[in-house]
Amino acid sequence: MEHITLLIGIVIVTALVFDFTNGFHDTANAMATTISTGALAPRAAVAMSAVLNLLGAFLSVEVAKTISSGIIDEGSGVQPEVIFAGLVGAIIWNLLTWLAGLPSSSSHALMGGLIGATVAAVGTGAVNGDVVVMKVLIPALAAPLVAGIASLCATRLTYRVARDADEGRTAKGYRAGQITSAALVSLAHGTNDAQKTMGVITLALVTGGVLAPDSDPPVWVIASAGLAIALGTYLGGWRIIRTMGKGITDIQPPQGFAAQTSAAATILASSHIGFSLSTTHVCSGAVMGSGLGRKGSVVRWSTAGRMVVGWALTLPAAGAVAAGAALLAEQGDWGVATVAVLTVAACGAIWLRSRRTPVDHTNVNDVEETAGTQPAEAPVPAPAASPAVGEPEPAGVVTTAMRAVAPPPPPAGVALGADGTAQEEAPSAPSRPASAGSLS
Repeated sequence: MEHITLLIGIVIVTALVFDFTNGFHDTANAMATTISTGALAPRAAVAMSAVLNLLGAFLSVEVAKTISSGIIDEGSGVQPEVIFAGLVGAIIWNLLTWLAGLPSSSSHALMGGLIGATVAAVGTGAVNGDVVVMKVLIPALAAPLVAGIASLCATRLTYRVARDADEGRTAKGYRAGQITSAALVSLAHGTNDAQKTMGVITLALVTGGVLAPDSDPPVWVIASAGLAIALGTYLGGWRIIRTMGKGITDIQPPQGFAAQTSAAATILASSHIGFSLSTTHVCSGAVMGSGLGRKGSVVRWSTAGRMVVGWALTLPAAGAVAAGAALLAEQGDWGVATVAVLTVAACGAIWLRSRRTPVDHTNVNDVEETAGTQPAEAPVPAPAASPAVGEPEPAGVVTTAMRAVAPPPPPAGVALGADGTAQEEAPSAPSRPASAGSLS
């Protein structure tokens, strides 16, 4: 019993570490557009999001029940070692995608880790496949589509209603609306994502015999999960905030307001019916929808494509890491200790790698650094495959290239400068616009 108690303690601590990574990994969902449009200063934005994440954790336990007694059969012989291994897989995937600035789903990383570890240790019979399909996979496909369509319609309606209004005055109103809608997304994120950690801790307590099957999360579990995700949120996942706020499309205040309102409505509705929805999928779909909804806006499909690939890899990748960890952890105390040491080493290596190119609240909106380019005043030789010579590619290179090949074309005698603004062409400059071949 002493061994089980110690092991359950390890699982609880690991679950809270995952919850912490979930917080800074998914801060972008609530605050990326608010920060990119300047509606809130970066530090103020993440502080507000952290407080509302904590409050949201106390609003519902429906998603926690889906995790604790839905995906995994509690009576199938699943042991705390298996849950520990599942959390390890989720944590490693969260940190890898954070390092890459990739908005992947922490929720699906957790579920993939639990499923992979359970299959490796107990077998496929311990996984409730119908629950996985109905409450995980189908929402994963539907969520970005629903949020994207809602955001597209909301963006078009917003611009149509305000088309005759003074742009400066309406921008102030939309920024205020963005702050309100961002607060709603943060509250929804706490309601949905913090519950997943509650569900995992509750599952560990049930498998260890501390709680009866089908129990609700105790109050101390709810409070600790809310605090962990709030702390992670306050630290800010600046790499992913940069991708969400600047990498998908050029967000204006009306778009940010429409995207965040659509995302919040989708997340809150799913939490009410117990769908373990990915807030990342919802918010990313909403941002893309807002890009499609504004006339003249361009969605950077290369970035969107990377995100979709990451989404597709999340379940199997986290599951594979967790399966290996489960096989090792089942060997006994030395196996659990080995998994713990390897996990700490991997996390440390990822953090050290991130320090080579730090991103924080001071440079989160500096897109040039994200693209790995040099300042415009320091020309470098162009790549062999690129027709542009003498200047590095600017931060908005995808948008610039798309505008160059899509209507409306630049007026005669006008070319796009290095910063994306219209400039008169010099007599010696080539007469053709920059082509999409300059994409990196």
